[in-house]
Amino acid sequence: MKNLASVARKFSILMIGVLFVLAGVNHFVQPAFYTRIMPPYLPAHLTLVYVSGFFEILAGLGIFARQMRRAAGWGLIALLVAVFPANLHMALNADQFASLPFWALVARLPLQFALIAWVWWTACSRPRTITR
Repeated sequence: MKNLASVARKFSILMIGVLFVLAGVNHFVQPAFYTRIMPPYLPAHLTLVYVSGFFEILAGLGIFARQMRRAAGWGLIALLVAVFPANLHMALNADQFASLPFWALVARLPLQFALIAWVWWTACSRPRTITR
């Protein structure tokens, strides 16, 4: 069982690192998409898109370094909490995002919490040692 958990954690490190690095790069490739989903009450949309993209890349890379993994994990969790208002804004204003199905906009909300749990398990929690 310990070996399976170890393999799962290693696979998760790879997946989370790649996911967040690619997502962060996409903030610079397609910033208009991200500025469009930002709630209107937030200032400096483009700046926030670039800042969040930079930190996604930084923390995504940090996941790969054992010494940085916990800090990177907590940074990603903070980032996921920080971008939740954009997901909520999209779900509450689905008419502004007609190219995306409503079910997908709503499904993103609980999936955000699942992603937070995944990052926490992968990068922040301590693997349990099984003793007999």
